[in-house]
Amino acid sequence: MIDESAWTGLREQLKALVGADIYESWFPRLRFHSVHGRIVRLSVPTRFLRAWITQHYLDRLTELWSTVAPDAEVQIVVRSAMVERRADAPVVHVASPVAPSLPRAAEPVAQTLPIEAAALGSPVDPAWTFATCCVGDSNRLAFAAAQQVANSYRAPVFNPLFIHGRPGLGKSRLLQAIANAAGGQRVLHLTGGRFVHGYLASLKDGSTNQFRRALREVDLLLVDDVQEVRGKLVLADFSYLLTALMEFGRQVVISADRPPADLEGFDSRTLSRLGGGLVAEIDVFDAALARDILAARVDALKVQDPAFAIEGAIVELVAQRCGRSGRDIEAAVNRLFAHAQLGCPLTLEEAERVLHDNLQNNTPRRVRIDEVQRAVAHHFHVSRDDILSQRRTANVVKPRQIAMYLAKTLTLHSLPEIGRRFGGRDHTTVLHAVRKIEGLQARDDDLAGQLSALKATITSEERR
Repeated sequence: MIDESAWTGLREQLKALVGADIYESWFPRLRFHSVHGRIVRLSVPTRFLRAWITQHYLDRLTELWSTVAPDAEVQIVVRSAMVERRADAPVVHVASPVAPSLPRAAEPVAQTLPIEAAALGSPVDPAWTFATCCVGDSNRLAFAAAQQVANSYRAPVFNPLFIHGRPGLGKSRLLQAIANAAGGQRVLHLTGGRFVHGYLASLKDGSTNQFRRALREVDLLLVDDVQEVRGKLVLADFSYLLTALMEFGRQVVISADRPPADLEGFDSRTLSRLGGGLVAEIDVFDAALARDILAARVDALKVQDPAFAIEGAIVELVAQRCGRSGRDIEAAVNRLFAHAQLGCPLTLEEAERVLHDNLQNNTPRRVRIDEVQRAVAHHFHVSRDDILSQRRTANVVKPRQIAMYLAKTLTLHSLPEIGRRFGGRDHTTVLHAVRKIEGLQARDDDLAGQLSALKATITSEERR
């Protein structure tokens, strides 16, 4: 007989078939729904679970049901959250269809994160607030979006919010400002490295299911330096976490030192999801923003020494020569402050001597593969799509090989990653292109000149 009692028996068989870990991660909320002729409907609370179970386990579920009804056809449907409650469970009033196992912060139950989730979080500095952020043209969009998220994360507008830029431009400060402004007990801030550590620790002690459930309880997840999330298993679980949270309308904020498309190891679906909300780049600081940051740092140091001051010429030196990031500026001001504490006068000449290493170490940010592709496409009057395509015509093959060579020369990406970014090509194709261009430029002065011009163009664009 095909009814709920049959499903009760089949659940134990399913658990034995897939294993306890997989079962506890994906199947506890799979319920018997109804029967219509040969069609057996099982229900789950979200579209994400329906898609995942249908894709990976529909055949096995059909095989299980065939032991009860040989002609049964299994379908997975999404049920209303209001009918998921058991008869003996307490009534919880919700404003929208949300599964009880993932309650929202506005509900009168589970207002705080479980201890497991709270322990996963990275420290948040209470001094890093929106009020202490300096805003300029290079970070105005990211700042405004961060404020919007902090004010309305229970009804996300930008989801996910992805903030990227070279190290030292204030991404971490913005994420911590969001955490401080949101102020909820179901807000979790952690670094990519912290996520990896927590996941690997859970594998070691057999608590992976608890780790997953704890993270899915948050209303606002902030992940700093997501490029640190590496490893096949880790990336898979991270992708499932993002999908599950966003399916339930939970706000996700991500920061990285590169745009979504340049992240290594992530599958195309996850990269598409990361880039599908609002992507906000923080660029290198202009002189005006550098002056504001410098002034704020000087004011902070005046708490220790009210007499500390920097004259206008030195301000311009730091803003123009050390002002590419907040860390560069703070390092320069700290060195000047330490010098002033020795009783030495801060003249312009003395400041140049003191800051010699800071001025020399003012290096540009990382070149991106898409920048290389655009520059080469423009130079050879082809489109970027042509370079990424499978076309083998001469006017496309050579620019493509040059772009691969420059990507290997000017970026830190591996050959497999470059190949993936060039239309999913194999790393041996990239290696062949690099070796061919290296050989050609040694005996072709015209090509060598073009490569030099392209390198100058790309690096000059990078310094804008």
